[in-house]
Amino acid sequence: MAHLHNATSTPVSPKSLPARGIFETRENEPVSMDELAFKFAVTSINRNRTLMPNTTLTYDIQRVNLFDSFEASRRVCDQLALGVAAVFGPSHSSSVSAVQSICNALEVPHIQTRWKHPSVDNKDNFYINLYPEYTSISRAILDIVIFYKWKSVTVVYEDSTGLMRMQELIKAPSKINLKIRIRQLPSGGGDSRPLLKEMKKEKEFYIIFDCSYQVAAELLKQLMSMGMMTEYYHFFFTTLDMFALDLEPYRYSGVNMTAFRLLNLDDPYVTSVIQKWSMERQLAPPKHESGLMSGIMTTEAALMYDAVFMVAVASQRATQMTVSSLQCHRHKPWRYGPRFMNLFKEAQWDGLTGRIVLNKTDGLRKEFNLDLISLKEDGTVKRAADAASRPTKLWTKIGVWNSYTGLNLTEMQDSKNITDSLANRTLIVTTILENPYVMYKKSDKVLYGNDRFEGYCLDLLKELSNILGFTYEVKLVSDGKYGAQNDKGEWNGMVRELIDHIADLAVAPLTITYVREKVIDFSKPFMTLGISILYRKPNGTNPGVFSFLNPLTPDIWMYVLLACLGVSCVLFVIARFTPYEWYNPHPCNPSSEVVENNFTLLNSLWFGVAALMRQGSELMPKALSTRIVGGIWWFFTLIIISSYTANLAAFLTVERMDSPIDSADDLAKQTRIEYGAVRDGSTMTFFKKSKISTYEKMWAFMSSRKNTALVKNNKEGITRVLTTDYALLMESTSIEYITQRNCNLTQVGGLIDSKGYGVGTPIGSPYRDKVTIAILQLQEEGKLHMMKEKWWRGNGCPEEDNKEASALGVENIGGIFIVLAAGLVLSVFVAIGEFIYKSRKNSDIEEQPTGQEPVADLKHTPFIMQAFCFFYGVQSQQLQRSDSISSSGTSLSTDLESGRLLRDDICSSC
Repeated sequence: MAHLHNATSTPVSPKSLPARGIFETRENEPVSMDELAFKFAVTSINRNRTLMPNTTLTYDIQRVNLFDSFEASRRVCDQLALGVAAVFGPSHSSSVSAVQSICNALEVPHIQTRWKHPSVDNKDNFYINLYPEYTSISRAILDIVIFYKWKSVTVVYEDSTGLMRMQELIKAPSKINLKIRIRQLPSGGGDSRPLLKEMKKEKEFYIIFDCSYQVAAELLKQLMSMGMMTEYYHFFFTTLDMFALDLEPYRYSGVNMTAFRLLNLDDPYVTSVIQKWSMERQLAPPKHESGLMSGIMTTEAALMYDAVFMVAVASQRATQMTVSSLQCHRHKPWRYGPRFMNLFKEAQWDGLTGRIVLNKTDGLRKEFNLDLISLKEDGTVKRAADAASRPTKLWTKIGVWNSYTGLNLTEMQDSKNITDSLANRTLIVTTILENPYVMYKKSDKVLYGNDRFEGYCLDLLKELSNILGFTYEVKLVSDGKYGAQNDKGEWNGMVRELIDHIADLAVAPLTITYVREKVIDFSKPFMTLGISILYRKPNGTNPGVFSFLNPLTPDIWMYVLLACLGVSCVLFVIARFTPYEWYNPHPCNPSSEVVENNFTLLNSLWFGVAALMRQGSELMPKALSTRIVGGIWWFFTLIIISSYTANLAAFLTVERMDSPIDSADDLAKQTRIEYGAVRDGSTMTFFKKSKISTYEKMWAFMSSRKNTALVKNNKEGITRVLTTDYALLMESTSIEYITQRNCNLTQVGGLIDSKGYGVGTPIGSPYRDKVTIAILQLQEEGKLHMMKEKWWRGNGCPEEDNKEASALGVENIGGIFIVLAAGLVLSVFVAIGEFIYKSRKNSDIEEQPTGQEPVADLKHTPFIMQAFCFFYGVQSQQLQRSDSISSSGTSLSTDLESGRLLRDDICSSC
């Protein structure tokens, strides 16, 4: 405790203002920081005559034992008897309550510089505290949790007062999505490592420590010994003296450490005062406190310094103020006490801890700023005397919390390259042996460390290292698995090592999945792929005896045969119908009445077959209509024979493959061919979690035969595919690599799904975003593609035409049938035209009445007459026509023996 008084109980002299103090002492700290700051403040005021030009402060120091409230009460009564203007201290609650009760009864201002939780029914009108008000500190802590978007947080407190400072945070889960665990440190400053071990086991990464800076210094050492000073942890300390601790051993550990700072170190005035303080501490250093940097001023000392200056400011405004002797047993208050108390509350001062404005109602400091500071790596501390600059080099200011406006972010950090936070850092990288991603390097020398491996992932890791500036140590995953969840929810493989923070990165063909994303973080994918089927190449089919028929489908062969018969019939009918196909068999006897027609039914069929076989038949059509039929048929046969010949060559040169499966549906529909995937891999997880009926059926098949369907790794699965009737479901990129090196294997079907490989990191890892940026940079530069070409390119397999020759169908050559049909229809119309033309010509010669010639001529057309005779059973091959045919129907006679039709009555002939 300290107080200001006059030594003789007389009115205060304008030249002298005595100051005396009583301070608590510890066994290991004979001189407290409060006492040193009190002396330093008095000395500073006396040196600087601008604040109190006509007054000199003098002081007298008395000390009491820690927690000795009776001794503190006795000493304060002794000092009040000598006359006092204000009382400072003590620090701890038991002594504070005793002294506060006496000051309140005698109406003497009682000034505090340490945190105190006021009671609800607080009626201490003469109590002043320069320490930030407790409810504001509670709100500031909650704002920090919201700012960092923590979903779960652990509160570790030293004593019950810590829970009071955390009340806003403790009530937060009812308002926001936040999970809080509360733990207490061992009493008496004992070993905290068992508690820290439990927190590490429970994976509590976001921790708020509410403790003194002395306890914080010991905690940091124990956290380091427990391996918790890593970038995956974020520690927030509520003590305002974290900036004063010597954190040089931890600055390169990568740990996230933040705290509040009340001292405004950006102010030149504050910097100059702290430098003077440091110089005086070096001239007469006390016993060095644990963890504190040498010569640094703590928040407690700064508040005591500001409190003394506040008394000086208030005393300058007090005129005609006298101090008198006060007796504790008389209960007669100081008459100037209320006035001086009001002057003190109205006084304002820009001190070391910022602008000091007191609440006139309860005397608490409610308007203040807290700097949000974060431990940084860059910068070095060289000069021990430069106490003001040393904290700023260890800490960076990332924001300011104001008691009215809340948290306001400042410039987070100077813009710098992404390599800054990873430079000179060694990361543990977990991976798995998988061609061509990670392979043992072939060498005639014994290799160690990272030199043992090569592959796509090693090249990728090297490129990331070049961009981000870190070094790495590659380790194979202990159980040889990628990472899957068992029925108990436990993970294995690389995912487990990331969860347990055994590794910092997982650079391997690790598929980004939903279930994995819930327990670890992934970068952007460096390779996209999908699930497909690896199977043996099917054997070629042996050609059959009638394989020459394969170039055309059976339907086409049938249509060609029908077309041949149809064209023959049409040719026969038109040749009989048109008069221009009838000729005189005796050209030397023009007067002969016998005419013949070569296109009998058998000859018409032979004509069509000969044209189809590309041979001559010695039968040539004479009429335009029959020539149209012949030409169209020749064009038809040209297309058919050409198409057949071309496709026959393809069938003879391309070996047809007969594969029993063509897709995942084919696999699901059968049980003869066994199929499966790598156990505990992403492919197995895909089928296990899929809700699509086909894939559910496939998983039911695989799960029923786990011992045989699921393989340990890709190498075992490839061996099974080559030696047994087995199909392996795996990533398309791996299939592409394997088929480039084994010509007996092939990919069956397309991609079942679409996914990607990403670099895995623990949840909340600061490396994830930086790795993502580096991967995007490699992608834009085309290096990812070049690396894939480098490792996927193999010796290659012989060039094969993967497109099998297929038989030509209606969709291929159906148009030629349409052309043929059109030609036949055209020939019919032409034949009718020829008939009409011939009839008119005969009519002009024989002078028939107009309109009757076609009908009359139709009756005597050889084809019509032959049709009549055929109807009545008369077969004839030659017709003899008379020179003149009357309209009444001249008789025709038939010479059956010669096969000629003679001129007789048609009825009698039939």
